[in-house]
Amino acid sequence: MRAAVIVFPGSNCDRDLAVAFERAGMDVTMVWHKDTDLPEGLDIVGVPGGFSFGDYLRCGAIAANSPICKSLIAHTERGGYALGVCNGFQVLAETGILPGALRRNAGLKYICRTVGLKVENSDTAFTGGYETGQVIDIPIAHHDGNYFVTDEKLAQLRDEGRIAFTYTDNPNGSVADIAGVVSKNGRVLGMMPHPERAADDGHGGTDGVAMFRSLMDQLATA
Repeated sequence: MRAAVIVFPGSNCDRDLAVAFERAGMDVTMVWHKDTDLPEGLDIVGVPGGFSFGDYLRCGAIAANSPICKSLIAHTERGGYALGVCNGFQVLAETGILPGALRRNAGLKYICRTVGLKVENSDTAFTGGYETGQVIDIPIAHHDGNYFVTDEKLAQLRDEGRIAFTYTDNPNGSVADIAGVVSKNGRVLGMMPHPERAADDGHGGTDGVAMFRSLMDQLATA
């Protein structure tokens, strides 16, 4: 299975995400944001955490207009898989690949700690290694993780089973405690917590491992 991780100026979790993909058994290519084309034959694209372009203008907004994002959009539109973590979630929202917006945390402060996540839907490529209702521990590290959608869109996300994770104790004010959502076809996940930081015993927890194994199993049988 082949994965690509996009690198923007200010990305700081790109290597972590690449290592998590590799440990799941994927062949990983790093792709610079100024490239216009993704490699051929990709199974999944990772959009990593960090502070792309210093979070100037609006988190993820400048990165979303990088040349590579046209190929990212095309990849998802033809049914390709993608995972956006933290700043990557912000980029996916800014490109319109996923609905909603990520606003400043309700407490107006940067938050960096491990939080509890409830698995709301285990019937996706990303969550198949968990049970619906299971609580896992995943780190967060963000200043703008307050997820917002309109009431109408929230109802749609619920009806379509597109809320992947919710916080057990909301740290940032996200509507309906949402920590991660998937696209309508279930092949794109955006989440603020960092599963790649919970994929090694040395990190203090391994609850993120099941996500990458689930992805590998899904892609291998697709």
